[in-house]
Amino acid sequence: MKNEAGSARRKELAAFLQAIRNRSQAADFGFPTGVRRRTAGLRREETAQIVGISTTWYTWIEQGREVNVSADALDRLAGKLRLTRSERAYLFEIAGRRDPLAALGPSESDDVPPLLIELLAELAIPAYLMGRYWDMLGWNSAAAGLFTGWLDVPRERGETPPNLLSFVFLEARARSLLVDWEVRARRITAEFRADCRNSLDDPALIRQVEELAAASADFARFWKQHDVLERQGGERRFLHPARGEILYQQATLRPDEHEHLKLVMLKPIRDQGSDVRDQ
Repeated sequence: MKNEAGSARRKELAAFLQAIRNRSQAADFGFPTGVRRRTAGLRREETAQIVGISTTWYTWIEQGREVNVSADALDRLAGKLRLTRSERAYLFEIAGRRDPLAALGPSESDDVPPLLIELLAELAIPAYLMGRYWDMLGWNSAAAGLFTGWLDVPRERGETPPNLLSFVFLEARARSLLVDWEVRARRITAEFRADCRNSLDDPALIRQVEELAAASADFARFWKQHDVLERQGGERRFLHPARGEILYQQATLRPDEHEHLKLVMLKPIRDQGSDVRDQ
């Protein structure tokens, strides 16, 4: 079964690269066009030249042979052939390799679509965008009002974004804001582990976990338990310093073309202090 799966992946990789090559216009890559060219697409030798590999080796890939395609070669293929984000992710997936760009956590803030930022501002309920390792990449005024003393604090342009895990485990106010803090913190840790299951060997993630474990004995204890839970919706209780206990229904969405982002929305169910829908 394993050999069959590997063969299927190699065939899909071969067909995918051939489709990309055929759709690429030779003139866009500086190659001459004329009556002797059978198709407007790139030839195999031209593709190999663009990527910087031998024609024979590239041909073997397109023939579905058992060749070892490195992540570096796939990175050059994706970049030189101008693949979209989705195409790049698909290329690495079917090749069974990890995309080296996936480790560039800080750059993900540059990948936030302006439309999502505009959507956040228009939502009346608390909503925020989290990155791959739970950096807060955007939030609206309702979220700033809920996470008072944290998200409503002015920040300098280019400053490291606030991180949800760091808030939960390192900010004293989180222990009073989150009702049943230990239960929530334990679950958040399990959700984070599940969310990062494909990046556990990423140096950026390893450093984040080590630093947080060193600063918080609670996080270190929960992380060592190896609990894994998918991030789910459900009721979320907060004890707001000004509005009292507030109950929300949480929903988390992932944009199709930006899978490292998570759009979290909190629909108010009850606010004992005031009407959160007016925030």
